[in-house]
Amino acid sequence: MKCDPEDYELRTLLSLDGETYWRGNYWTKIEVKRVEVSVHRPHGIKYSLTLHDSNNTRIIGFDNAHEIKRRGRRPKSYTGRKITWDHIHKCEKIEFYKFVSASQLLQDFWDAVNQVIEG
Repeated sequence: MKCDPEDYELRTLLSLDGETYWRGNYWTKIEVKRVEVSVHRPHGIKYSLTLHDSNNTRIIGFDNAHEIKRRGRRPKSYTGRKITWDHIHKCEKIEFYKFVSASQLLQDFWDAVNQVIEG
């Protein structure tokens, strides 16, 4: 029987739904649900992976809960064209995120967490 690595990666990510982990004064929360494949969520999951400090302030968040609009040329302006739903919150700043696979999402998240915690 041939195993599909993507299916295994996705099942692993889905198995982490609801998990929280403490590391020093920081904690992480993972929420992942299978959803219908759509233009907005072509990978078939809705996810939120977050790092919080001891005051419950979100420091980092990888998610696809809402769309990100491309910034216009003028400050505080946006173009009407929708770009992506996958993104990263870094405190108040939001950046695009290119979802490649479930395992890459986990790797990118834990790399970002380690960068914050280890300085």
